Amino acid sequence: MQQFKWHHGPANEEAEAHADPTTYYCPLCGEPAGPDSWWTQEQVEYAEGLAMPAAFRFVEDELAATFRGNKNISFEPGDGSDVPDVPASLTEPDDMRMIASPCHTYEPVKVPGDSSGPFRCLLCGTAFAV
Repeated sequence: MQQFKWHHGPANEEAEAHADPTTYYCPLCGEPAGPDSWWTQEQVEYAEGLAMPAAFRFVEDELAATFRGNKNISFEPGDGSDVPDVPASLTEPDDMRMIASPCHTYEPVKVPGDSSGPFRCLLCGTAFAV
């Protein structure tokens, strides 16, 4: 499976004037999907890794509060050794080249340096070559 990189940062005035689409297209294969469907497996695992320690602490705090003062049930919080570590930050290798579709030049993407196209516009799916 190949990956592309989506520019997510400051945009020019033309880009800001357009509403966010409800569908985006993969610049490599043209498959459409909603805006929340473009995470890589590494990004999903990183997000889960960030959430898990906080979730463990939240559950432990809530259990402690629930059973505080209860004479029939006691709860002793753990020592923290079972809480997963926060993952190391993701790194982004500089292994891609930036391209822009002729129809929506304000929405560039990065594609693998060795890919030759045809490519698809992120916003409308139109095929183009570079």
